[in-house]
Amino acid sequence: MTATQYMKKGQVIFYEGNRSDYAFIIEDGQVEVSRKRKDGNVEVIDILGRNEVFGEIGMIDGGPRSATATALENSKVTLISRNDINAMARKDHKVWLPFVKALSARLRRSTTKEKKYIRNAGLVRQR
Repeated sequence: MTATQYMKKGQVIFYEGNRSDYAFIIEDGQVEVSRKRKDGNVEVIDILGRNEVFGEIGMIDGGPRSATATALENSKVTLISRNDINAMARKDHKVWLPFVKALSARLRRSTTKEKKYIRNAGLVRQR
């Protein structure tokens, strides 16, 4: 069953390493997706907005979250469970299309992005 949640600015939606049962669609607001680096800094992987999907990798493969998601502003997200997607996909395989598009876009950005953003002590700088 899908559900809607409201996130406050700065609220962590999920942490890297958490269990991955849901994907999220941003209805309103912005979400930062980041990963902790070995040097202790935080690498900002992406900043997502309205109608973008996140959290789909773990929902699809059942593995732990590969990143942390944090609301950058008050946000409204819709949660979609793995069971819901599988049930809908049995009726219409096109249900997977938004997730495939999100994964493809993310892969394309990761292979073409020259700039990385590193957050240290609350500051963001380009590297």
